[in-house]
Amino acid sequence: MATILEKNPLARRVRAARDDASREATVMGAGLITMGVLHFVVPGPFDAQIPREIPGEPRTLTYASGVAEAAIGAGLLIPRTRKPAAAAAIALFVAVYPANLNMVRIYWDKPLIRAGAIARLPFQIPMITTAVKIWRRTP
Repeated sequence: MATILEKNPLARRVRAARDDASREATVMGAGLITMGVLHFVVPGPFDAQIPREIPGEPRTLTYASGVAEAAIGAGLLIPRTRKPAAAAAIALFVAVYPANLNMVRIYWDKPLIRAGAIARLPFQIPMITTAVKIWRRTP
C-alpha cells in the first residue's frame, strides 16, 4: 500500500529532482576527479593556462588546483558532503574562468587553437548552473 507521500505529485517531483541532482553530481564528481588526476599526470598544459599575473609557481598552482578538483569531485559523490562540495564547485568554476580566458590570450597567434579556446568559454556557464542546481536540490 502506497503512503500519502508516495501518491503526492509534489513529493514525487521533489524526489525526481533530487534523483536528477544525484546523477548530475555523480557525473560532475567523476569528471572533476578525472581532471584533478590529469593535473598530476600531464601538468604541462595546465601550467600553461595559469595567467602570468597570478603570483606563484605555475606547477605548484597546477597541483593545488588538481587537489581541489579531485577533492570537490569526491565530495560530490558522497551524499553527506554533496551540498558543500557543490558550493565549492561553483567557486572553483568561477575561479578558473580567468585561466580559460588566458588560453585565448596565450594562443592568439594560433587561430585554430584560439578558436577552440574561445569555443570553450561558454561551457563554463552550464557547469556553474549545474553545480548551482545540485546545491539547491541537495538536502
